[in-house]
Amino acid sequence: MALLYSDPIFLKHETGGLPENPARIVPAVRRATQVALHAHCRQRSFSEVSEARLERVHSDHYVKYVRNFCEQGGGYISPDTSVCPASWEVARMAAGAACDAVEQVLKGHSDRAFCLIRPPGHHASREQAMGFCLFNNVAIAARLAIDEFGLERVMIIDWDVHHGDGTQKLFWEDGQVGFLSVHRSSFCVKSGFADETGGGAGLGTTVNLPLEYGITREDYLSQFTAAAERLAEKIRPQLILISAGFDAHKDDPVGSLGLESEDFARLTRVVLDLADVHAEQRVVSLLEGGYNPQALAECIEHHLLELVSN
Repeated sequence: MALLYSDPIFLKHETGGLPENPARIVPAVRRATQVALHAHCRQRSFSEVSEARLERVHSDHYVKYVRNFCEQGGGYISPDTSVCPASWEVARMAAGAACDAVEQVLKGHSDRAFCLIRPPGHHASREQAMGFCLFNNVAIAARLAIDEFGLERVMIIDWDVHHGDGTQKLFWEDGQVGFLSVHRSSFCVKSGFADETGGGAGLGTTVNLPLEYGITREDYLSQFTAAAERLAEKIRPQLILISAGFDAHKDDPVGSLGLESEDFARLTRVVLDLADVHAEQRVVSLLEGGYNPQALAECIEHHLLELVSN
């Protein structure tokens, strides 16, 4: 059985005129709920992440800063990230969904889960909000798997059109977490280059796959598959987490790498096949970007239907 995490609270994170806003997920929630009703997928309730779990990834100073900033009325917490008074609770719920999904999968109650959450997380670093992100949901989930369940190897696959720079920083020297980011090369300004491969104990566990705008869909899939297979063979993950951004879709107003909605089912199948080989089928997927509401709904439908397939 696959699990679906969503909640009306995610509409309370108001961001003004930014592309990452409540309206972007409304059609996706409707579509995902329909899939859950007709497929082998169960919606699950969950609660806010604890501050202790947040502080495995973020400094206590930063966690308190986010809480105080929101409680004092919100605004731009970084030049490209806006919050409102409710954002502290909403962001903790997003991380809470990620944590509960990992717990349920690692306890054997489900093999797969998808978290339809916001705000996204993969740009957030230890002490900085950035790129619409407050807390790094996928990193918090990975740390929980290692620190509370004793996993030795976790793999994060990030197919958002933007580089997962926050996640890369957090695990740069961590040999237990393999990180693959496939993204648009022209968006690589300060990070995301192919020669960035980790450091210290994590040397070789970071893989960046920057792709040129105009790449064919088949070339994208071929390069993604090869990179994911190589890293999985190296890491031999016991759990695979997906930073599932859908802004590589051809109609996305922020990103785009020319992908069609159905291509995300193919990307999902690559990950599921790797999980079958290495991770006892265990996959948890977390929503990151995707800013065309109708395209996002279609992409999530394809992604979720593949997750619930046998």
